Amino acid sequence: MAKKENKAQHIINATLKVKHKTYITPHYLRITLTGADVPRFAAATVGENNKIFIPPTGVSEVHFPTFENGKWSPLPPEISPTVRTYTHRGIDLKKNEMYIDFVAHGDNGPASAWAMHAKEGDLLGIAMYGLKTELYPEADWYLLAGDATAIPVISAILEDLPENAQGVAHILVENPQEIQPIQTRSKVVLNWHFYGENLQNIILEDRIREIPLPEATLRRFGYVAAEFSAVKAIRNYLRKERNWTKEEVYAYSYWKFGTSEEQSATERREEHQSV
Repeated sequence: MAKKENKAQHIINATLKVKHKTYITPHYLRITLTGADVPRFAAATVGENNKIFIPPTGVSEVHFPTFENGKWSPLPPEISPTVRTYTHRGIDLKKNEMYIDFVAHGDNGPASAWAMHAKEGDLLGIAMYGLKTELYPEADWYLLAGDATAIPVISAILEDLPENAQGVAHILVENPQEIQPIQTRSKVVLNWHFYGENLQNIILEDRIREIPLPEATLRRFGYVAAEFSAVKAIRNYLRKERNWTKEEVYAYSYWKFGTSEEQSATERREEHQSV
């Protein structure tokens, strides 16, 4: 995945408003945003991370903290927004729209709760690199694996891959009702898996261990994003047991069982950087 060093000067932040929302599946929600600043994000790479800023209840504008030395400076608590990492899912300049997808898992998370209760005209702050970056490297064979949190990125990669790209994608969701259409012109084979009442953090690893992975004679690249322990296990398998290089694997966890994003952020970041 593209590295973000020395790009702070390219960060764009803007306040957009909700135009409408659509449930893609029973627990997957797309928020359509609009506003005069949408064209400022025209060059941003679809599939890259962005930051969303949810204003506190009763606050009529989004107050952005300053981003310095890799951190967001604190604001007074009464105006401080809730900050979360999401994915730039798409932009339509003709319609003046931007799209962000949310896993709708109830009110137990501030971003999910905001998305589920969002109404037309509600404000959301967005911060993102306003320049083109490399979402994935050129390769002959791709391994894409993730849970519902990774669907926006995996979808963006699949939609962008060339016709001659080969590989396999594994996506883990709760049940068959959570399957959503993903378009690709590539030869990557997409597989959906369901955890139901099972321990979901071992399913992706088990499926990947069943794949006849290519040797290093092919240019290969793996993108993995899911729960912390699942990502760590898959990364260890690819790097230590199958001898994939650091450049061949991008693996990052968006969440960790039993902890909030703030509680797990430092541990997830340190584990990612230590590999």
